Amino acid sequence: MGHMRGPVIVKRAFNEPLLLLAALGSILLATTTLVALTMYASSIADAGVRRTMEQASYRQTAATVGAQITAETFPRYDRAVRDELARAYAAVPAITTSFRSDSYVMPGQEGEQQPELLRFGSHDGLDRHAELISGTWPRAGGSTIEAAISLPASSATGFEVGREFVTKGRLDPRPVTVRIVGVFQLRDTSDERWAGEQLLSRGVERGDFTTYGPLMVARETFVARFATSVRTVWTAEPDLSALTPERLRPMADAVGQAGERLTAAGCVSCVVASRLPEVLTQLDTAALVARSTMLIPVLQLLLLAGYALMLTARLLADHRRMEVALLRSRGAGTIRLAALAGGEALLVALPCAVVAPFLGPPLLALVNQLPWLRASGVRLAPSADLGTFLVSFGVALASAVLLMLPALAGARRTYVEELSARGRGGVRGLIERAGADLGLLAVAALAIWQLRRYGAPVTATAAGGLGIDPLIISGPALALLAGGMLGLRLVPRVSRLAERLTSRRPALAPALGAWQVSRRPLRYGGPALLLTMAIAIGILSMTTAATWRASQLDQARHQAGADLRLSGPPDGPELGSLGRGTVFSALPGVTAASPAFRGQTEVSNEDTLLLGLDAAQLGELFQLRPDLSAQTVADMSRALVGRQAGKLDLPGQPRMLVVRVEADAEVPARLVLSDALGVWRDLPLGVLRKGENQLELDLRSPAGRSGKITYPLSLRGVVASSPAGLRLGGLSADGQDVAVPRPSGDVPGVIAFGPLKQLGPLPVVLTADLATALKMGAGKAGRISLAGRVLQVKVVGVVQSMPTAAAGQKAVLADWGTLQAHELAAAEQPRPATEWWLAADDTDPARAALRKSPGWDVTAVDQRELAAALRDDPLASGLQGALMLGFAAALGFATLGFLVNAAVAARERRAEFAVLRALGTSSRQVLGLLATEQAFVIGLSLAAGTGLAVAVGTLVVPHIVLTGQAAAVTPGVLLDIPWAATAAMLALMTGVLFAIVAGLARRLRRGHVVEER
Repeated sequence: MGHMRGPVIVKRAFNEPLLLLAALGSILLATTTLVALTMYASSIADAGVRRTMEQASYRQTAATVGAQITAETFPRYDRAVRDELARAYAAVPAITTSFRSDSYVMPGQEGEQQPELLRFGSHDGLDRHAELISGTWPRAGGSTIEAAISLPASSATGFEVGREFVTKGRLDPRPVTVRIVGVFQLRDTSDERWAGEQLLSRGVERGDFTTYGPLMVARETFVARFATSVRTVWTAEPDLSALTPERLRPMADAVGQAGERLTAAGCVSCVVASRLPEVLTQLDTAALVARSTMLIPVLQLLLLAGYALMLTARLLADHRRMEVALLRSRGAGTIRLAALAGGEALLVALPCAVVAPFLGPPLLALVNQLPWLRASGVRLAPSADLGTFLVSFGVALASAVLLMLPALAGARRTYVEELSARGRGGVRGLIERAGADLGLLAVAALAIWQLRRYGAPVTATAAGGLGIDPLIISGPALALLAGGMLGLRLVPRVSRLAERLTSRRPALAPALGAWQVSRRPLRYGGPALLLTMAIAIGILSMTTAATWRASQLDQARHQAGADLRLSGPPDGPELGSLGRGTVFSALPGVTAASPAFRGQTEVSNEDTLLLGLDAAQLGELFQLRPDLSAQTVADMSRALVGRQAGKLDLPGQPRMLVVRVEADAEVPARLVLSDALGVWRDLPLGVLRKGENQLELDLRSPAGRSGKITYPLSLRGVVASSPAGLRLGGLSADGQDVAVPRPSGDVPGVIAFGPLKQLGPLPVVLTADLATALKMGAGKAGRISLAGRVLQVKVVGVVQSMPTAAAGQKAVLADWGTLQAHELAAAEQPRPATEWWLAADDTDPARAALRKSPGWDVTAVDQRELAAALRDDPLASGLQGALMLGFAAALGFATLGFLVNAAVAARERRAEFAVLRALGTSSRQVLGLLATEQAFVIGLSLAAGTGLAVAVGTLVVPHIVLTGQAAAVTPGVLLDIPWAATAAMLALMTGVLFAIVAGLARRLRRGHVVEER
């Protein structure tokens, strides 16, 4: 019989085309989807690593090696450093060398005790980062040293092209003849590569000595003439755009060990500095977490595919029970029956294993069309390789085993045993399964507890590294299975309830259908569980994707604080402290603006972020998620406004202010002004003499060259540096006397225009952790230490996390004007406007205007741009594509499984339907019976699946939504169930499933069983 095995298997398979086609469809769907998910996870991790490294800054990727060198040691050190950096990066990175000389005396100042100084330098490839204003780049050779000087240094020293001079070093007395051959300007002085090169970017450094330079010379010239135990820095700039996730950890270790290797190679003074090991380690963790979270939908899909296949296999085994029993009674042994079942399973599985790797890329091409993936700029174009074929064959073989297991289990029965077993209910199966669902639920609960505890599917391994925890990543899938199995317990109860309700009605079809379901609940339990899990996976996928997208917007709003937040030096030559606000408020599209102080301070020994904002504009500017505080932003806005300091408005738009002040002692003093936008600025009055002083102040200089003051200007007070007696004798603005009211003198050393001791407590909003540390809650008042001084405060609100604060950072919010009044009362300098918070419906016009004015020295944090950057991060957003693949596959399995079960059930009950027709039941009633039975399965599955998805989503989803760096999200994740999309999906599935029922009904109507008489 052996030579007939192949044909027998094929002939046997074609005897059951419906079930074998269903098995083929299930295996093909499973292998294709899982192969595509495998390709997707690998491709998205690679894309995420490449994108991160492409966008990494110079300071994040570069490595520097610093050492003291001489002309004799430099060649040996240079060779050792270049070899080690090439080894660490597993390639030859671009290495530049920069040198700085000792100090040389400015020509003509050799005899002075504290002369101005010069420094010489050299930088490989400077011509790539700077442009010549005049002259040429220096060349090596010759007795006269050729040098190029930066434009700022040239302006400060007066050195121009052609200037020749002689200078001597402070440590090296040999005279050096220098000729300036070129003047250059750095293309971008804010480039991170010049962060440690202040002299090169500015041209002058002022300290104990004033130093100009550096005068840049050729590298050979520097080594030959200036390398007298001076510091040299080698900088490696690697091209990491092709870096793969597998190389992250090895490269981080190699770069981190470069210093030890250089020391062992003889470069004892070499010091290696690089942030790359930290960046790569963090990126490796992020890639691992991204891959692990993408395993969650993979495991859910595996579970669903396995169950769908087992359901099909059980139907096939049930259909062939008598055939197998007859073969066994005729002498066929277990091996023979196993060979038949195995051959049949492989006949279905192997074609799927071959085809699936070629179907994966077209499927991913469809994933490429997802809007969020297109927005990220990532294009997935993987091809089938050995790994994908291994996955495909592994899934196909596992599917073949699942397909043959029920057949093997039934092969042990004889023909008589099968006859006696026919017609028995499934009560024994239910009893055998009793408690298994509860045990599975306990395991799922443990896995979810661990996920909530560790915050990610990645935990520490025994070796001290990080690894994927199989229990954690299987938690959601196990929870879905456990919930679905618990839902099966509802089938007999709900069916009996339906039977009691329909039995009282005259209609035959509903009553007979409900009785049929209650009589054989386990027949409908399998399809119901499959549908329940598929619906739950679909809703859970949509919920996770919607929650992730909402979280990115929440993070962007929280990090930005406002629609547009501008930071930079509070005072500058282009935009002065009193000129910035007018310019920023006038930016196109800006609807509201507030000066802000944002900086670190100490509150009662707690490192704290202090945030000062105009409380009147919090409603328009302050982006606080409502759940982060029991108080609304409007409530905070009203409660934060405290007693303000008095002021004296200056009439018109004065250019000059003459102040007459009388002092009881010699004391330094300053005058405090504010503009109409509420920006405070102090102007130094110098040291006041005892008696009467008259001082003239320029009121236009605080605006800067491009700034504009928002009038009126107001005088807030005059403050002495010590509590000396001060009296304001008079004011005149542009020659016009200003009427001066009687000032307050309740604070020694401060002239103010209102009582300062009656300000009352400072209203503040605290973060919850700071409120706990201070033991102060909302509505409480008390004394705290702020920046070293005692201050009375009243807590008017508590927030879980303050906008713009980092995760876990304590913070305090106060009204800008009230805070300034308390600073004046303490005779402290007013808080500068370190930031400007702007509201705008569209920030693009404002950003465009800012880009046109680089001299304003402003850094912008755009909430929309930040949200787009977070949303488009491949590592963070990769889970969405996996979820959508899983979502589509789950609906495919549900539809296929329901179709096969409904078709088989209808076919097996042809005889039953024939009896009903013979008893006078109409075809419409028979079809109504079929519709009632399937409607029960559909309705119960949709309801149970929705409830299961909500329960699992509430427990799981907030803990698998992480940042692109695999850290917990701030503010915390809120579950976002897209009810409209969920309802649409349920309606679509209901329509598809009832269309299947209608199709079966039409097929039965055309058959001989239910023909009309």
